[in-house]
Amino acid sequence: MSEHHIHMAGHVVERHITRTGQGGDRDVYEYALLRVVPRVERGERINAGVVVYCRAHDYVGARTHLDETRLLALDPGADVAGIRAALGAVERICAGGEGAGQAAGDDAGRRFRWLIAPRSAVVQPGSVHTGLTTDPVAETERLLDLLVR
Repeated sequence: MSEHHIHMAGHVVERHITRTGQGGDRDVYEYALLRVVPRVERGERINAGVVVYCRAHDYVGARTHLDETRLLALDPGADVAGIRAALGAVERICAGGEGAGQAAGDDAGRRFRWLIAPRSAVVQPGSVHTGLTTDPVAETERLLDLLVR
């Protein structure tokens, strides 16, 4: 049995004890669903994307998929174009670079934390969950297929 410490911003925040063969060369990642709440006062929502952060790979990424039929069932007057633009902005912020706007200079962890901060808006992050992966890019796609599509 070995003890692994997970460090974030220089502080130990979790301790995982694994048996040989468990965890292996996989790294901890965090993820949150992106939810569309077309009428915030009603609280009804649909899953429309996922944001994944893996510190070990210096990775933050988002994949989105908006089911327009489900959205319009909740709110026939929903601003589909505006919601698609908001989801696209999340993907651009994760990608970094010029498309990320003011977040372009931030590291992956800071961009993830900003994106998952609670907010009362049409596009909202869900709770943060964790897992283990060898490939955070593939994990992002897997989570999108499992939880959104």
